[in-house]
Amino acid sequence: MAEEKEFYMTEDGLKKLEEELEFLKIERRQEVVERIKIARDFGDLSENSEYDAAKDEQAFVEARIVQVENMIRNAVIITNEEENSGIVSLGRTITFQELPDGEEESYTIVGSAEADPFEGKISNDSPIAKSLLGHAIGEEVIVPTPAGEMNVKILNVE
Repeated sequence: MAEEKEFYMTEDGLKKLEEELEFLKIERRQEVVERIKIARDFGDLSENSEYDAAKDEQAFVEARIVQVENMIRNAVIITNEEENSGIVSLGRTITFQELPDGEEESYTIVGSAEADPFEGKISNDSPIAKSLLGHAIGEEVIVPTPAGEMNVKILNVE
């Protein structure tokens, strides 16, 4: 049997997934079923684009339900109870500066399930996070990027 992937997330991230699952199962499923019923009334199913679209949407919703259930089942909650808060780890917010004279940037390292770069949350699987994990305040780290290597200095870990 294949080993299941673990999904690292915060308590808040798990709560959001549970809310999404409830919405998908209770509201979204019912909406799609209603669309299918309405589309069936349009006549011949072999040439009914509304029916085909509703069935496609149903498949998408069901696949997302399975995906979210799997993520919840394999969730590993990120806790930051470690004594050494100066070390970059999951769940911490990192402030760093690109060297030699770049601007400061701050990101929270979270699991891939709740990553959202627009909210300042990057996945622990991202090149930046992978490079920074385990390093401490004041260290300079080389981060591989598609455009080449980027040198950064860790300024703060919260």
